[in-house]
Amino acid sequence: MTALSFDEDGVDVVYQGTDFRLEKALIEDAIQKEYPDVTDHEVLQIIEEDPSLSGEPRRVGDILQ
Repeated sequence: MTALSFDEDGVDVVYQGTDFRLEKALIEDAIQKEYPDVTDHEVLQIIEEDPSLSGEPRRVGDILQ
């Protein structure tokens, strides 16, 4: 399982036991959207080749409220 922790500057990720950070600018470049409009599902798709997406996607802007 991949754990995502969002803040205003990016996402802390734990993937297969490895901790790393995806910066806001990198996410915006990869997805071609403003960071608040990016969804958690889109971030998972950057990290995992074939992620298990469950539930409704949540916008970063909503998560940070």
